[in-house]
Amino acid sequence: MARLQTLKSRLTSPPNRLATIQPGSWRNDKQSSTARGYGYKWQQARAGYLAKQPYCVYCAREAGILALPGTDEFLAQCIRRGAGQASVVDHIIAHRGDMKLFWDSTNWQSLCAPHHSRDKQLEESRGY
Repeated sequence: MARLQTLKSRLTSPPNRLATIQPGSWRNDKQSSTARGYGYKWQQARAGYLAKQPYCVYCAREAGILALPGTDEFLAQCIRRGAGQASVVDHIIAHRGDMKLFWDSTNWQSLCAPHHSRDKQLEESRGY
């Protein structure tokens, strides 16, 4: 009886991991979150914004809510349809260290943690 021939492995080494933070980025690991603008003043602004707009705009969109965020109609529809509670204030346009854009509240939106961590990050990585 003939011996079976051994097959060569088709597995290769995994590619090297790409750096997620580029050198010279405003978001380097040498700066604290406070130095990047996320200190006490931001925490106060964030809490105030979430008190006014407590529902995730992505959850609302998925529930088919068309009213403008921040309006009484939006809040009523979110309650009626069970939209998710927001826990994150997100910058619609990434500020990339621009403090004027950072503090522009018209550039803020309320998101729940899952939408911020998954969908928003995916959008940003695709360049939306």
